[in-house]
Amino acid sequence: MEPLSNIPGGMRYYFGREARLRRAVEDAAMSVFDGWSYEEIATPSVDYYALFERGMGRAEAQRAFRFADTDGRLLALRPDVTSSVARAAATLFAGAPRPLRFCYAASVFRQRPRSHAEWRRQGRQLGCELLGAGHADADVEVLAIAAEVLERLGLDGSYRFTLNHVGVFNGVAEQLGLSLEAREEMRQLVDSRDAAALEQFLKKLGRSAATAERAGRLARLSGGRGIPEGAREILTNERSRAALDELDKLFSVVASLGLGEGFAIDLSDVSGLDYYTGLVFKVYVEGAGARVGGGGRYDELTANFGRREPAVGFVLDLDALTEVLARGDFEVKNGSGANVNGVEGGEVAERFREARRRRALGERIKME
Repeated sequence: MEPLSNIPGGMRYYFGREARLRRAVEDAAMSVFDGWSYEEIATPSVDYYALFERGMGRAEAQRAFRFADTDGRLLALRPDVTSSVARAAATLFAGAPRPLRFCYAASVFRQRPRSHAEWRRQGRQLGCELLGAGHADADVEVLAIAAEVLERLGLDGSYRFTLNHVGVFNGVAEQLGLSLEAREEMRQLVDSRDAAALEQFLKKLGRSAATAERAGRLARLSGGRGIPEGAREILTNERSRAALDELDKLFSVVASLGLGEGFAIDLSDVSGLDYYTGLVFKVYVEGAGARVGGGGRYDELTANFGRREPAVGFVLDLDALTEVLARGDFEVKNGSGANVNGVEGGEVAERFREARRRRALGERIKME
């Protein structure tokens, strides 16, 4: 039997300065969300497993902690917040005026990590969702909010957003006439940026050497401001071209807001959850071992609950952010690390009267 002095792998305590820092980061993010008129929503910690299977896709949902309810239905500890928010929009808020703006700070639970670097069974997500708005300005809104959160945390100049559009890859897969299985294998090869393996894969499927070579170049279309050079030459189908045009317009607006230095287009980054339908982006910060957030457009997700409507959102990983910020002075700048003044001497009532007086002045005290 495992001794109770140990805790399960992937779980941990937070204490003192680290716990205060996490609270300060969460408060800063929620303050930004509130400033953009997003209403906080709290979703159930336990829900039906089928909800997450539909929302995240089967592969991602299978990482959840699952268990049977008393009626035999399969439940799960919440591995994702977006799926639950989308259901609420289509059910509880079906009659509410659009667009809906929701934000949250919520714990998520996953029993299997994507990688060793992400080995946490419990994480905390800071996010916002904009539902019922399908125009490009909705995409700009969530990008601007995410950037403002990072700037509020003192990370301006050290963050990078990579933008893509699922229509770019889907258009290529459609043009090549790939089955679902072949499409997924190709997606993994593009995402790993293995152009040579991608060419060999397509040749094995009977595609011509010229076609395989051109598609293989998709794995190299990464980085840079604006559409990568040569992208329009490679992406000749209508769907991919339309996606490129959307990305081009979006990047132009972002650059006009003075955010261009922190943004790049990466057409070879095609990982992500199954519910994305348009813009998809990831957020990186200098000094973090893995990405600190991501998001995108998921216009089909609410259809699972009876009402289809456009939607876009993002999440930031509190754990990843605080690991970076712990090396700086964010906590001090936000007042969490104020000097402690001792209260000692005198009778009990006298000491606590003095303590209450100092607390009313905003001092941080410690009873001796």
